[in-house]
Amino acid sequence: MHLASNVVRSARVHPDRPVLRLGDDTTSYRTLDQSTARMAGLLRDRGVKPGDRVAIMLPNTPEFAIVYYGILRAGGIVVPMNPLLKSREVAYYLGDSGARLLFAWHTSADEARAGAQQTGAEAVTVDPAGFDHLLASGTPAEDLTDRENDTAVILYTSGTTGQPKGAELTHANLTRNCDIVATELLLLTPDDVIFGGLPLFHAFGQTCTLNAAVASGACVTLLPRFDAEKALGILAGHGVTAFVGVPTIFSRLLRQPGRDAYDVSRLRYCFSGGAAMPAQVLRDFQAAFDCVVLEGYGLSQTSPVASLNNPEAGPKPGSVGTPIRGVQMRVVDNNDLEVPLGESGEIAIRGHNVMKRYWQRPEETAAAVRDGWFHTGDIGRVDQDGYFWIVGRKKDIIIRGGYNVYPREVEAVLYKHPAVADAAVVGLPSPDLGEEVGAAVVLKPGARATPDELRDYVKRQVAAYKYPRKVWIADTLPKGPTGKILKREIVPPAEPDGR
Repeated sequence: MHLASNVVRSARVHPDRPVLRLGDDTTSYRTLDQSTARMAGLLRDRGVKPGDRVAIMLPNTPEFAIVYYGILRAGGIVVPMNPLLKSREVAYYLGDSGARLLFAWHTSADEARAGAQQTGAEAVTVDPAGFDHLLASGTPAEDLTDRENDTAVILYTSGTTGQPKGAELTHANLTRNCDIVATELLLLTPDDVIFGGLPLFHAFGQTCTLNAAVASGACVTLLPRFDAEKALGILAGHGVTAFVGVPTIFSRLLRQPGRDAYDVSRLRYCFSGGAAMPAQVLRDFQAAFDCVVLEGYGLSQTSPVASLNNPEAGPKPGSVGTPIRGVQMRVVDNNDLEVPLGESGEIAIRGHNVMKRYWQRPEETAAAVRDGWFHTGDIGRVDQDGYFWIVGRKKDIIIRGGYNVYPREVEAVLYKHPAVADAAVVGLPSPDLGEEVGAAVVLKPGARATPDELRDYVKRQVAAYKYPRKVWIADTLPKGPTGKILKREIVPPAEPDGR
């Protein structure tokens, strides 16, 4: 088993079909196969041996796929990095992973070189104008060795509770996960076109767009930096049939002026993950785009997909569905004992998708994976039909006067308000109660609503201890590279009640 074997197999079956598209330029499966073989040879010529880590700091371009699969074909381990990282961050990722070679996009070259210099690594600049010349210097390496249990990728977590940790994902982890996404979720065929706007340096983008497409012979149409107007143009102009995104991307497409002018009639399925999607956003998107939206759940440590709403079984809006084939999920208390049906607890996952370990962190691995179960830190519940529902992050729980308040529940109410575009509920320090409930809200363009109005709207729909006493209107909310709201970076104004 080898993740890059999908490239070779698809190239043999339909060599002339497009696998990657960026604007008007396309890359065929034959070209991808030949280019990745040359990249593998280039890496071996530079001394890369099986098990060596090689970092890539590239945007959503064909060059990402070529370097990514080339590293795997050479037996190396891919360390994907955000192209927007600064030199200090680059040095951390290279130093922690031990990567001695970094491929960086030309617009990020200065920061990449400065970071690499701090660790003694070599930074190779990737520029579209000279990339073919770089590849030509490599002798093709055609052989693929079975690497089922070998690490393929080290994905660094967001580091919300400290320094980022590297999750080791094996060839088996990623191959099985992308196969399930391709065959059981998106139902992909070689005629499909997948929207490739999720960052490929992230687990979600790698598995659910690039790897799923290559496994099924489909095409990925790339968007290096998300823009709602450009995305709609790609959906219509490239005949996208499968759309994969995070909830904020769905919201931005809904709010984009003139969206009705785009013909998106080829769109069959949409898949949302990365964060819980407000049920109202899901319903609005399905109505506006006349397509099915399926929600799933997973983490970098689970390759990433762990559960999904299967179209055949019947989706439940607001839930993250049932565990994928070969994976188990359960809800446990602080003693790792399963809680009664319907009660909230921490979600634990066991199966072929769970990471091998955290890179060089045996104590943290032992704390996260116990008896084969990966403990996610997410709070959820499971209903009588076996569908899982995300309540919130364990670390995000607000304890107000001894009562647990789950931000996700309060945010779901806020999203139902017609003026609300984005919402984030956070805990604020309180001398009397320990924590108070606060809410940062972004309004839809042209919409009007006061903090008092929003506070009262929620107050009418939740228990007295849950509604946000402090509400403020923000122009934007801080978001990560996939569009996920970063609550840790939200700073309330001096007068957080908006008055």
